[in-house]
Amino acid sequence: MRRLQASAAVLTLTLATLTVAQPPTPAAVAGPADPEPASLVTLSVPDRAAMERLVASGADLTHRVRPQPDGSVQVDAVVTLGELDGLRALGATLAAEGPSARHGRPTPTPTAGRDQVVIERAVWFRSRDGYFLSVEASSSLAQAATLTVTWRGKQGSAGQAELVPYVDAGAYLGHQLSTPVPAAARPEWITVTSAAGGKADARVGEWPGGEAPDRRAKGYRTDFVTQYMPPDQLNERIKALHKEFPRLTELVTLPYPTNGYRRKAQALLGTPPGAAVVVTSAAYGSEGGNDLAVELTDPGAPGRALEVTVDGKIIRVALATDGSGALTSTAAQVVAAINATPGVPVRASLYRTDPGAGVPAPVPLTQLSDFLRAPADVSRAPARVLALRIGAHRDGSRTGVLAYAQEHAREWVAPLVAIEAAERLLRNHDRDPATRRLLERTDVFIVPTVNPDGANYSFYDFNGQRKNLTNHCPDSQSDPALRNSWGVDVNRNYAVGSLSDGYFGASAGCTSGTYAGPSEHSEPESRNVMWLAERYSNIRFAMNIHSYGGYFMWPPGAYKLDGRVTLPRPSPREEAYFLESARTIEQAIAAERGTVVWPQQTGPVTDVLYSAAGNSADELWYEHGIYGWDFEVGADLWNASTGAWEGVGFQPPFAEGHQEALEFAAGLIALIGVAADHRDRR
Repeated sequence: MRRLQASAAVLTLTLATLTVAQPPTPAAVAGPADPEPASLVTLSVPDRAAMERLVASGADLTHRVRPQPDGSVQVDAVVTLGELDGLRALGATLAAEGPSARHGRPTPTPTAGRDQVVIERAVWFRSRDGYFLSVEASSSLAQAATLTVTWRGKQGSAGQAELVPYVDAGAYLGHQLSTPVPAAARPEWITVTSAAGGKADARVGEWPGGEAPDRRAKGYRTDFVTQYMPPDQLNERIKALHKEFPRLTELVTLPYPTNGYRRKAQALLGTPPGAAVVVTSAAYGSEGGNDLAVELTDPGAPGRALEVTVDGKIIRVALATDGSGALTSTAAQVVAAINATPGVPVRASLYRTDPGAGVPAPVPLTQLSDFLRAPADVSRAPARVLALRIGAHRDGSRTGVLAYAQEHAREWVAPLVAIEAAERLLRNHDRDPATRRLLERTDVFIVPTVNPDGANYSFYDFNGQRKNLTNHCPDSQSDPALRNSWGVDVNRNYAVGSLSDGYFGASAGCTSGTYAGPSEHSEPESRNVMWLAERYSNIRFAMNIHSYGGYFMWPPGAYKLDGRVTLPRPSPREEAYFLESARTIEQAIAAERGTVVWPQQTGPVTDVLYSAAGNSADELWYEHGIYGWDFEVGADLWNASTGAWEGVGFQPPFAEGHQEALEFAAGLIALIGVAADHRDRR
């Protein structure tokens, strides 16, 4: 570990509502074998403690979290109706049910004198939708204080809004506006007042206020992405770029093959829970498992013993009968008989945790299926992840920049950011001096899709898929209806600040949205990312591209819940460099179409989101000294008619996803510019 001191941090969160479409049910799938449909919804919890319970439960939360004026928190999550019932027990409700009517604001604690109010930050920004104000302050009364901000601005403009207390893991982290508020003109001066009598004034600064992007030469080319792309298309795109620009590029094949877009074939026989049997092929479905079929038959005679026979690819189970000819074989007995019969190409198990005491009825010949629905030309074999290396001097002598996308499969915009940036760098090299300078001074590694298996599953089977396609669950959690819950969250599988180290924000539950895997680096996807950092020691900067919510973050990304002890904070000098660079990069994002990454969503992960144990940026920073940043592409859009910010989701209509790709590609190129200037600072 490079850094030695740990401390608490300042936190801020955000979210909105969409629906995750469920693919049509395959004809071969019976109801009990069909996954429960999932939706992207906005949940409301009464306070930060309840929010922590959601994170600890392994709920599939997005990165869009919003504190509310009444002290509650709203967060977007991908949930089924069954999961929602479980989350209600933790204090969550659908935001549409009206949290403000249920969650009361904390009552201010009586005080003998005025509280002390400190304004931590007051900034304005101008987006394509007008002027907005963001304020953060603190009170000596902590979360019990009621703080209000008033402002004055250009052209006699003025306004007022309530600040929201922010408490995380029991620690008071200050008050803030839950979202930036609109202003009629540029705000210039604010006053924060407390109901207990405290007061503070401050001038309002500009955000992001970083260096303007390099002026582009006439004819600078942009806009190279025209659709969402599954992994095969992403890889073909970077292969084509390498073929077209051999002097400036090389392809790097990462060493660890993934599981592949493949699963074992399965069938659910009988009626769950008590009289059901799950059969799973020994071979992957694409390697013969899908050719198998199983039936449970009534022998039609009394006094017959349970018998299992194999006829080629057909497994027949003749159920036992008593003296009257009634069926007597229990589900548990059927499971035992199948597994004890030599040469049977399937494994049988009971349905979840049921003991299998029920007697299954006969089941007609049932074809096994891996339930994977991509076209036949989508490879089922283990995938080799590719990186496109770009630079005029790819010998390790230049500052390296790593950009990697789609650790989370459903984030379809993120790979487009990587592709758009690669296209701009290569196609403008001969026409734009600023681009030429970047490729002279840096060595860029672009990985469009870290998690190709999960991405294929998201495109063709279940578009809400977050994790990879490796199933580590035991038989009790491996019936076909749970198939949308299998896999490892790649961005919880790294080895610094991990779940196994006692850090908060990942789950040991194999079906949870934040399952960390059976061990650190158990997954090839995480090992591939770290291989790049270890193999190419010149990499000093990295950008992990995610969506959605509009964040710009860096380490520390995790804390231990007891005492809210974060991973070691960067030094003040390092923290200043993170922030200075972020503001420059955010300036480039804003220059594209006026999208501004909010100040309260710019900072260390533990300050502006929530604890994420075992994430990749932390390992890059603490183990390799690489400045590790995270984009959350897809900032909220302002709806002037409702006066509210609205989330965009993982897969917005392509017209919106296209714009997000263009603006964050500009930000990625600005990061490369930061790297190009870095050696001048040493």
